[in-house]
Amino acid sequence: MTAYIPHGVIPANLLPFTPDWKIDAPAYRQHLRDLAAVEDITAITTNGHAAEVHALSVDEQREVLDITLDELGDSLPIISGIYADDSLQGARLARLAQSAGARCLLIFPPQPFIMGAQRRPEMVLTHFATIASATDLPLIAFNYPLAGGQGYTTDTLVRLAETVPSVVAMKDWCNDGLQHTNNINALHNLGRPFSVLSTHSAWLLSSLVLGCDGLLSGMGSVVADLQVALWQAVQRCDLAEGQRLHELLRPLVQVFYAAPAVDMHNRMKEALVLLGRQQRAVVRPPLVPITPVEREALRRALVEAQLLTLSAAD
Repeated sequence: MTAYIPHGVIPANLLPFTPDWKIDAPAYRQHLRDLAAVEDITAITTNGHAAEVHALSVDEQREVLDITLDELGDSLPIISGIYADDSLQGARLARLAQSAGARCLLIFPPQPFIMGAQRRPEMVLTHFATIASATDLPLIAFNYPLAGGQGYTTDTLVRLAETVPSVVAMKDWCNDGLQHTNNINALHNLGRPFSVLSTHSAWLLSSLVLGCDGLLSGMGSVVADLQVALWQAVQRCDLAEGQRLHELLRPLVQVFYAAPAVDMHNRMKEALVLLGRQQRAVVRPPLVPITPVEREALRRALVEAQLLTLSAAD
């Protein structure tokens, strides 16, 4: 089953909650239909950062995946996040996701990596090998910034790809232009197909023109159509159109990814409310709603990005 290699534009869905923090299944189904209606997206990722997977129990993760697959069927490949600090738990989640019908798995780095895994790369290899032994689904390595302790060096990524063949892609969030370039070059020279997916939404045009094979981003829950257009412009080598789309996205990038970064998906939920695509922007504690001042800045950014008219914004 490792023949599938993710590519192209892959939104990571947000997850609506009711006011008492339960999963809002009807609102989630509508969100999935909205995403699936975007022409030329290639997959959808669920149980990721954008879905607040850190706050979901195992049963809730299974519920989210079941709803996703029930709503979308075989219309799009579904990538499921594997968020676990214990490799054995990661393996259990991988088996669960495969049995439910996921097509691919996005493997998050465990929290213990913060305490020194960069000096013990065998921990990274062991984590992925343990999960890979439990499933024959293809795996995506989620690469974090090195500064936080959970990121992987280029050498470690190459060793991982060489050691665990079912690792067929990387979602790169290294947040460093030089390392990003090195990652792309090294992984494209493995001697086998390997996909580098950008999640550098704050500098997406720059990232894509370096040679990425696609993008996987929570921001796609709001602007998947613009991301598709940008991706296609890069594939055509149409710099002028890429720059135009970059300028449309820029006001939203500045609001979504402003400090503190922990609020990025809260802001994206609020954007869906302002756009009339969701009724509520509930987040689970310890996340908190954005302030009225931030909401107004988001409203102005949506107008500037030509996604909301001035009359609708008033």
